[in-house]
Amino acid sequence: MIETSPSSVDVVLPCLDEAEALPWVLERIPPGWRAIVVDNGSTDGSPDIARDLGAHVVREPLRGFGAACHAGLTAATADVVCFCDCDASLDPGLLPAVVGPVLAGTADLVLGRRRPTARNAWPVHARLANLELARLIRHRTGVRLRDLGPMRAARRQALLALDLTDRRSGYPLQMVVRAADAGWRVTETDVPYHPRTGRSKVTGTWRGTWQAVRDMRAVLAERPATTAVADAGLAGGAR
Repeated sequence: MIETSPSSVDVVLPCLDEAEALPWVLERIPPGWRAIVVDNGSTDGSPDIARDLGAHVVREPLRGFGAACHAGLTAATADVVCFCDCDASLDPGLLPAVVGPVLAGTADLVLGRRRPTARNAWPVHARLANLELARLIRHRTGVRLRDLGPMRAARRQALLALDLTDRRSGYPLQMVVRAADAGWRVTETDVPYHPRTGRSKVTGTWRGTWQAVRDMRAVLAERPATTAVADAGLAGGAR
């Protein structure tokens, strides 16, 4: 395993009413790494719990998964930034395996490919939507992914250079699309996917899932990044 210094990795955890899951999630952050919990309007005391457990808490009043993720990215100071769901479906203790190729310089963006550990971990409608998105990503960018995984890692300055603008469900996809347009090496590694704690705010229903797909289709319809943006991304991502 590649060793990292205490200030080398920040972990962004978008949070909306995750009081029940937070203790498990935060206790599994790798030693020396900083957890940035981005509160997106919780009413269950999540930010206080996170603060008491030693996390750096950021408040993002604009509702939306992308808004929370981007607030965490802009609050980060480490060279490498990870993103991870805050609902106990993914184990932050596995993040070193996701970060490893970035630190080794063999990849610029690494996604965790979700492998369900139980039948109810990943609803059928969410899996079908994910398969469709993987197909659309391949058609749009040529990048062959099997999952648009929410656990991911990249270098902070390179991510900022992508100038991500989506503030809803399309944020993870926009990151992949713009990274691909910028010539990044995008890879994935398998990670276990557990039944989440609490109800999903996005993929818990058919309506939420297809609203997310609609957001993502808008991202896929964007024109490819300009050469200047691509050059900036590579300059920040290549190591």
